[in-house]
Amino acid sequence: MTTWSRLIQRTDGGGITQADVEAILDAVTERLKSLPLDMLRDRAALRQKALDEIRDIVTRQSIPISPTRINALADRAAAEIGGLGFLNELLPPVTDAYNEVAVNPDGSVWVLPKGERYFVRANVSPSKRDVWRAVEALLAPLGRSLTEATPDVDARLPRASDMGGARIKVIHPSLAPGYGYPALNIRLFEARPVTAQMLEDWEVAPPHVIRALVSMIANERRLLVCGGTATGKTTVLNGLAADAIPEYARVVKVENPEEIWLPQPNVVTIEERPSPPGSDVPAYLQRDGVDASLRMSPTWLIVGEVRTGDVALSLMRAQMSDHPGLSTFHASSPWHAIRRMALLVTMDTQSRSMAAAKEAIAQAVDVIVQVGWMNARRKILGVWAIHKELRGGDVRLEELWLADGYRPKGLDNSEDIRDMKQLFQVQVPEEVQP
Repeated sequence: MTTWSRLIQRTDGGGITQADVEAILDAVTERLKSLPLDMLRDRAALRQKALDEIRDIVTRQSIPISPTRINALADRAAAEIGGLGFLNELLPPVTDAYNEVAVNPDGSVWVLPKGERYFVRANVSPSKRDVWRAVEALLAPLGRSLTEATPDVDARLPRASDMGGARIKVIHPSLAPGYGYPALNIRLFEARPVTAQMLEDWEVAPPHVIRALVSMIANERRLLVCGGTATGKTTVLNGLAADAIPEYARVVKVENPEEIWLPQPNVVTIEERPSPPGSDVPAYLQRDGVDASLRMSPTWLIVGEVRTGDVALSLMRAQMSDHPGLSTFHASSPWHAIRRMALLVTMDTQSRSMAAAKEAIAQAVDVIVQVGWMNARRKILGVWAIHKELRGGDVRLEELWLADGYRPKGLDNSEDIRDMKQLFQVQVPEEVQP
């Protein structure tokens, strides 16, 4: 018996039989299967259409059925016709409890609750057909498909969708072996723009720290937000920028994919585009977007995440030409951020001068904001200002604020190595010690 059948039986104990339920669903599916693609993709509109059709059917057939059961049938019909099936109850607008939803190659489904660091297993067991149908429903409206010829697909649902937008990664079973299921990850965006007040409410940092950072951006300081995976880099940048950038400033964002959502009306997003499979059309890279943005008269330039040295160099050139900018970078400390960014610049641009790369970073960035996990919460861990003159060939950092109990790590990892060595020491029981 399916989850939906159990729900229907639980909400109303009399009258209608399971055969009636299936007959109603078959009739609704037959009526709605030829809807245009944009209607099938709009889950809220699809559910309303299914609800109207079910009401029409039960009225014409004089079927004894409660309003609660009609609503449950409409949910099931919309999920099945739209193709999302088992995903329907894990995604907005049904629930906004999760940051991510993932399906593994063994068919297990995992969710990342908001505010949590680790995934938990969802209580659903989709068939292989269910998962492939859901993948097709997610990708088809975007003109994408998952095949052995294109086994690795990145896609993005626009914020105009009733999910509020999402980043999608799908891997074909030929690359992710298991039991024939594709590997699917859906990272959901916030349903509304993040604000500085929301950062305060979530206790990302004390109010005076949030206000100080907002003031810095408003005064056109150039910020680099650093942190590990899923530590809230983009969320922090989004919340600060939403309050700090003047309402009518012109903002150009360069992202891969678009995640930052600003309430300001004069915002342009440039998104990286891969080369279409089997096509001679070249890829449009993040670096190209940064270069193009400078001809679009931005008051603020935002780069969603710096991943490569050519993007870093383009961004630094832009920020050294007096374009106030905001960006994020994957690093566990500000010292690691500077070192890694300089290494990326030298490797990806075939420059031979680490000193020149560090000099560019010092000239292009004013403040580094470090985010990470602390006490099982995502936090701003520290804020540092960057001196414009190098000392001994290295970038100098000035600590502006540290979270209570946070001890930042520099480039010297000798303490970590000592800790690792300790794990390999044989522990001799006290009673046999000489």
